[in-house]
Amino acid sequence: MTGPRLTVNMIDCEGRGVCAEVLPELIELDDWGFPMIAPGAVPESLQGQAREAVRLCPRLALRLER
Repeated sequence: MTGPRLTVNMIDCEGRGVCAEVLPELIELDDWGFPMIAPGAVPESLQGQAREAVRLCPRLALRLER
């Protein structure tokens, strides 16, 4: 069984960087401030932080999908 994965809707994203502040282990920002998400499932130890990053996204562009 694989865990949930983070996805971002780049059309909705405004590149504010909140997600990378909350979850730097899995999200880096590119040169323009848009998120680059590590591939694969979110480790169980980071799932709480991932949910928080999704909750805090000001444009609701970040999702945690099963």
